[in-house]
Amino acid sequence: MDTGKLKIIKGIGIDPKIFTFNFGCRCSGECCYYGVYTDLKERDKILSLKDKILPMLDDSQTTSVKKWFEPPEKDEDFESGIAAGTELFNNKCVFLDKSGLCTLQKLAVKEGEHKWKYKPLYCILFPLTIYEGALTIDDEHIDRLKTCNKVQSGMTIYEACTEELKYLFGEDGYAEIEEYRKQYLESADSREVA
Repeated sequence: MDTGKLKIIKGIGIDPKIFTFNFGCRCSGECCYYGVYTDLKERDKILSLKDKILPMLDDSQTTSVKKWFEPPEKDEDFESGIAAGTELFNNKCVFLDKSGLCTLQKLAVKEGEHKWKYKPLYCILFPLTIYEGALTIDDEHIDRLKTCNKVQSGMTIYEACTEELKYLFGEDGYAEIEEYRKQYLESADSREVA
């Protein structure tokens, strides 16, 4: 992706496709079946919580901490430059319970923290992703899913992900994106009229 032509907000390019891409989701945790890549810092934070996580796991999850993550690899789209994927166990992310709920999110809620305090950023962002420095649509992953996908729902990914965008960019960054969205859609409308 050529990020040189994208609007940059807080160091991240904004792919304008997010403003027009139709999306619908009947959430069932299906997006978690494939695991997620985490920044090395996120992986280490999760591992530091193992004593809190282990008692919360159900019989569909593994209690072998050594089976929670894949070996780390270089990836410039992560803050540390290193990513580690969560492993799959019983055909789903090791942290997804049999009810389709994330154990990391359940732990945060149990502790009275923000629900996403322990979740990897890429879990929070889905169906969005950061690829080559740009916030864009994770259409590769969407294509695999039945419950969260490209549908004519009358809603765009941007509209569906307001909470996630505010979490990532803060209120001020979200206001910048909203202004960019308005400008982009107005210029698209004017191109259609011309």
